[in-house]
Amino acid sequence: MLSKSPSTARHPAWEVFVVFLRLGLTSFGGPVAHLGYFRNEFVSRRAWLTELAYADLVALCQFLPGPASSQVGMAIGLLRGGYMGAVAAWLGFTLPSAVLLSLFGLGLAQGADVVPASVLHGLKLVAVAVVAQAVWGMARLFCRQAWQRALAVLAAVVLLLQPAVGMQLAVLVVAGLLGLWLPGTPKAGRHDEAIYPVKTRTGMALLLLFLILLLGLPWAAQVWPQATLEVFSVFYRVGALVFGGGHVVLPLLQAEVVPRGWVSLDAFMAGYGAAQAVPGPLFTFAAFLGAALPGPLGGVSGALLALVAIFLPSFLLVAGALPLWEQLRQNPWAQSALAGINAAVVGLLLAALIQPVASSALTNLADLAVVLLALLALMRWRQPPWAVVLGCGVAGWLLGLL
Repeated sequence: MLSKSPSTARHPAWEVFVVFLRLGLTSFGGPVAHLGYFRNEFVSRRAWLTELAYADLVALCQFLPGPASSQVGMAIGLLRGGYMGAVAAWLGFTLPSAVLLSLFGLGLAQGADVVPASVLHGLKLVAVAVVAQAVWGMARLFCRQAWQRALAVLAAVVLLLQPAVGMQLAVLVVAGLLGLWLPGTPKAGRHDEAIYPVKTRTGMALLLLFLILLLGLPWAAQVWPQATLEVFSVFYRVGALVFGGGHVVLPLLQAEVVPRGWVSLDAFMAGYGAAQAVPGPLFTFAAFLGAALPGPLGGVSGALLALVAIFLPSFLLVAGALPLWEQLRQNPWAQSALAGINAAVVGLLLAALIQPVASSALTNLADLAVVLLALLALMRWRQPPWAVVLGCGVAGWLLGLL
């Protein structure tokens, strides 16, 4: 479904929070599925920004380190509610999974039984439908020419054969270069409605603060060996250096927290299992680790400290880069490059749809039938995503009984 004409109205932070809270409660399936949920909610349903502006935003966040879906959410909140809107978007989308994982880290929940396996399988099936809808909608808009369709398919093939994060970045860079030379790409300026309330000077200051913290926190933790400062430094560094987000953060966190003795390897893996059973961004796994820290470092304060530290780089990078991005994407040559990048983003989503989204969820014909029904509910019957999520959860539970 193509987007409606975008609304330019600002929204209070509480409204942004409520919208993202609902997404945080129902967005299962990982970062690629989250982008599908966001597109359905903010482009197709609410028209908070255009399909073109959304695709450009996704392309930017693919280049930045950190959790791409959370960064897109922060940017949408910034667009519609200013700085408080960005905080509200992050808080709403992050709060449900952060609370659940913090409780588990405190020992108040049983990790393996947070969600029954059959219900979890149903939630994986709805992720297949959500991502498929996003791929179809974005392909219709950004792959209108033969070379764009070919580029999307080629990008998907390359990423299926070499799924490393570095290859994702390389594919986007090559696609942007191809967009400069291939025929039919835009060579004139355009007007775009997505104007973010961040001045260029402010953006540069935020990017500088990002670098100061990245370089200065490890030094400060050595000069002043305070446990709280060390924890903040570790989680900030992980959040600042992870490209690809999602599961990529797990080995880096393990290398940081397990050798230090902050959590055992068994506890780390149990927390990882629990993180698969909750909605929202996988970066909230930091809340589990913070709550499970030994002694006075842990508990609620530890969960909050780790959570803020791992997401802070994303906020600084997104708010800092957006004013520069706004100027850059109005440039005719940048638009030509984006024509190639957007086609490659479709290929990236297609590759993720095949592996791991569909390959890990579809095990038999009954699973395929549930996915097709979910697609019909989303695309033809125009059902809200949260209702489809609940329906697939129930369907997974019933299939488990059979």
